[in-house]
Amino acid sequence: MDALALILVIIGALNWGLIALFQFDLVASIFGGQDAMLSRIVYGLVGLAGIYSIKFLMDRDRTRVEG
Repeated sequence: MDALALILVIIGALNWGLIALFQFDLVASIFGGQDAMLSRIVYGLVGLAGIYSIKFLMDRDRTRVEG
């Protein structure tokens, strides 16, 4: 689950980088536009992966305090 979340967060970060640099939304272009159901699913999964990834910050802080 951790690896999948990390992959989705990386996809989201790369997509945002492409949007910022080139005004090109890779996810939308692959899945049929920003309003397409598949694009919305990918955006939702990336968002959930970002929320899940907060756990990595919490684990890091807990390890630093305990270790």
